[in-house]
Amino acid sequence: MNPLLEAALQRIRQDVQGMHAYAIQDATGLIKLDAMENPYPLPEALQHALGQRLGAVAVNRYPGSRIEDLKRALAAHVGLPAGAALMLGNGSDELISLLAMACDRPGAAILAPVPGFVMYAMSAQLQGLAFHGVPLAPDFALDEAAMLEAIARVRPAITYLAYPNNPTANCWDPAVIRRLIAAAGAVGGLVVMDEAYQPFASHTWLDEWRADPAAHGHVLVMRTLSKFGLAGVRLGYLIGAAPLVAQIDKVRPPYNVSALNAECALFALEHADVFAEQAAAIRAERQRLMRALAALPGVQPYPSEANMILVRVPDAAKAFAGLRARGVLVKNVSTMHPMLANCLRLTVGTPAENEALLAALPPSL
Repeated sequence: MNPLLEAALQRIRQDVQGMHAYAIQDATGLIKLDAMENPYPLPEALQHALGQRLGAVAVNRYPGSRIEDLKRALAAHVGLPAGAALMLGNGSDELISLLAMACDRPGAAILAPVPGFVMYAMSAQLQGLAFHGVPLAPDFALDEAAMLEAIARVRPAITYLAYPNNPTANCWDPAVIRRLIAAAGAVGGLVVMDEAYQPFASHTWLDEWRADPAAHGHVLVMRTLSKFGLAGVRLGYLIGAAPLVAQIDKVRPPYNVSALNAECALFALEHADVFAEQAAAIRAERQRLMRALAALPGVQPYPSEANMILVRVPDAAKAFAGLRARGVLVKNVSTMHPMLANCLRLTVGTPAENEALLAALPPSL
C-alpha cells in the first residue's frame, strides 16, 4: 500500500474503520419496494410549476428568508403547540446526529427499543455515546418493564421511541409510552418521538402533547418530508419546547437546508392536498396488501401503521432472491436482529407494483 495513504488511514478512528457504511441497494430495472418511499410522482402539471419555481431560486446566494417562510409553513401545517418551536434538518438523519452532538456529555447514553431505526445506534457510536437497545416483546410491543428498568439504570440523555416503529411498522400502546416519557423525565432525559411515518398512522403524538403540555417539556417530536412524498429533497424537522429547541439549534451547521430544498418543501406544503390523497391511496393499498399476504401460505404479515409491511417467511434469503430475480426489490431485514429472523420489509407501492409483488411471492418462497 502507498505509505502516505497507509499513514492517512491510521488517522481514521479504529471503530469507524470497523463499521459498515449504510447500504443502499441498486434498484436499476427493478420495482423499488425497499425504502419506504411514496411511489407516486408529482402530477405533470405540478412538475412544470415546480420547475419554474426552482428556476427562479437565487442559487448564487446562501439560503435566506425562505428558510423562515418554510418554518412558518410547517408550523401551520402541523398545528404547532403553544410554547413550541421548530428546527429544520437535512433529513431526520441529520437531526439525529445533531441531538447526539448536543447531548454529548461525559457518561451520556442513548436508549431505544430494538429492533429499531439503525441511525439511533450509529449516531451514538459516531459521537462516542453509549447506546443501549432494549428488545421488544415477541409481538413487537414495547417491553414496558424492561424499558423502565433500563431508563432507571442507564439514565439516558435521549430515549428514542419511533411512532410507528421501523422496521416493525407498528404503533405502540400510548399508555405505555406515557409512562416511559414520565420515567425518562424523572431522570432528566429527553424523549424523541420519531414520527417519520406519520402520514400513514392513525395517531400523532402531537395530540398527546396538546392534551397534556406539562408532561411534554422534555419531549421532542421528529418528522420528515421523505415519507410525505419528498424523499429526494431531504428535509426533516424537530418540534419541541422553544427553550430546548433553541439550545439544540446551536449545533446545527449554518445553511444546512438548501434554498432548492426549502423551495421544494414550500411548494409541496402549498399542495398538501395532493400528498394527502396519495397517503390515503397508500393506506388503502396497505390494507389490501395485508389481506392478500395473510392469505398466502407461509407468509405472516404483522400489523402496520406505516407505508411498509413486515412479513415473516420460511426462508428470507430465498424469498428475497426470488423476488429480485422476478424484478421486485424489497428489504431483507432478517439479519438486523434475532427477532427479525426470516423477515422481509415490503414498501407499499402503487396497485400495479403491489400486484407484481404478490405475483412474484409464491414461487420465491
